[in-house]
Parts: sequence; C-alpha cells; structure tokens
Amino acid sequence: MQQLNLSKAFTLIEPGPVVLVTTRDGKKDNIMTISWTMVMDFTPVFAITTGEWNHSFAALRKNRECVIAIPTVDLLDKVVGIGTCSGADTDKFSKFKLTPVQAKLVRPPLIQECLANMECKVIDIVKKHNIVVLEAVAAYIDTTRKEKRTVHAVGDGTFIVDGRRIDRKKMMASKLPWGI
Repeated sequence: MQQLNLSKAFTLIEPGPVVLVTTRDGKKDNIMTISWTMVMDFTPVFAITTGEWNHSFAALRKNRECVIAIPTVDLLDKVVGIGTCSGADTDKFSKFKLTPVQAKLVRPPLIQECLANMECKVIDIVKKHNIVVLEAVAAYIDTTRKEKRTVHAVGDGTFIVDGRRIDRKKMMASKLPWGI
C-alpha cells in the first residue's frame, strides 16, 4: 500500500450525499452547500458541520431552523456554484434558477427542484466541533422525479454519483428499525 498524506485522509470517508441547506435570516432566504453531514440515529436526527465562515450560520444560530434539500446529479453544477458564492451578496435562488416552496413548519423554504426536502429544527450546536444537530420535523420526496441519483463529495473537487442499489434487507432485518 502507498502511504496517503494525513491531510487527505478525510477524502476516504467523506460522507454524503451533498445537500443544500436553506435558511432565512428574517429578511431573505439563502442556500448553502454542505457535504459534511451525519445521520445520528434511526430517529430523524441529523448533524451538519458549519460555522462562522458560512453566511447562513448566523441565521441557523439565531432562528434555529433550516431545510435540508437533497439534490441529484443533474443539479451538480448549481450545487457547486451555490457553494462557491456567498449569500451575503448573492440571491442564490435567483442566480441558480431554483424555486423556493413554502415549508409547513419552518420559515426557510424547500427547494422544488430537489429530490427530497426535510424541514429541521436546531436542537444543539456543538461549538467546539462546529456541529449543528438537527431534528427533522417534516420530510418530503418527489417520487415522480426521473433522476434520483445523488452525489457525494470526495473533498478534492471531485464527486461520486450513486449507482445501482443492492438489496440486503432480509439479511439485515434484525438490525433495521421496524417499518423500514
């Protein structure tokens, strides 16, 4: 085996899929791209890593709510574009021609073009590690959408696209929560 520079180790387990997180600061909606996400339990509790460097973080901290929208591979250039500009001076919904849809339980909007959206409340912020813990309070999926492949960031500017789904539900039945 060839030794890998330790500063690149994260590229081996970079989570996914890449998501879009919408926030509302009280005046306007914003979108940020996040590739550092984590499922924390079988309940709808998730975490994202973000902090002061992201314009949306102030709205997350103040209003304690957001939407996690899951884009598909056909939106990859928009997802990257969103992640490379700031909501401080850019209306990202307009610039990237995305449609905001009013959420039912939170103020930030869903994104119409995404495969799925989850309305979330912030339940904790772990400042030491810049982890924002979220509880989903509503979830939606567009089952009519033809493109369903999500993308996963490697962390070096490249992405991996979901492929074929392999079913092992029977083998894992004893470890899966009821109803899955």
